[in-house]
Amino acid sequence: MATDVSSAQHHGGAPGRTARVPKYYRIKQQVLEMTQALEPGSAMPAERLLAVRLGASRTTIRQALQELVGEGRLDRIQGKGTFVAQPKLYRSLRLTSHTEDMRAQGLRPASQVLDIGEIPAPEKLAALLDIAVGERVLRIERLRLASGDPMAIETTHLSARRFPGLRRSLATHPSLYTALAQVYGVHLAEADETIETSLSTPREAQLLATDVGLPMLLLSRHSRDAEGRPVEWVRSVYRGSRYKFVAALHRPGPPSFRPDVTTAVRPTGEDG
Repeated sequence: MATDVSSAQHHGGAPGRTARVPKYYRIKQQVLEMTQALEPGSAMPAERLLAVRLGASRTTIRQALQELVGEGRLDRIQGKGTFVAQPKLYRSLRLTSHTEDMRAQGLRPASQVLDIGEIPAPEKLAALLDIAVGERVLRIERLRLASGDPMAIETTHLSARRFPGLRRSLATHPSLYTALAQVYGVHLAEADETIETSLSTPREAQLLATDVGLPMLLLSRHSRDAEGRPVEWVRSVYRGSRYKFVAALHRPGPPSFRPDVTTAVRPTGEDG
């Protein structure tokens, strides 16, 4: 890593102090300025050309690019190079499908089945689906695409006993949720969703056409039907550089006034 630093006035500490700015950070700002003059999807110059143009080592250039990729300002596509990031797609924190989300943004949704089969339910998964330990679970792993670009790896788990023949139904219905509604009469009503971050594994990087170790968004969704019965447990890995999540927040209203109420409890055996 380059150790050259420049100085900048420090505004948050003692008067007169200056903050040390690493050289890679100054290079990063210069690269960022370059991206602002380019259209989204434009290819960035190779590292060696950037090193010559900006007067820095390739190690410094690489570090600056890596941070910009991590921030979602650049997008690195495996085997092709580094590009100015496209505007991020949004995913609403609502109980919608990939098909619905993509169509709402004018994109063409598609899914590629990576693996489908049955597994015995371990204890944690059995509890999530409200089935017995060891009972058969249908596991569906799909690559989610938007207008041909890989966006996420989604792995869905459902009770095989509750949804017999679901594997065949998926071949004739545009989405899993449509199949559940039309074939089994099951409509999802609510879900708990957890969002975490992770770094891409070699397999995830290959499927999502990115580099190993780049930031990913990891979502876990536990969905229930209108009667409160568990329907699915889903684990999804999203390309962090391509997604943002949008939630509508509502401020709760002021608590309504409720006078104290004293309830008389009669002793056992007293007539009413």
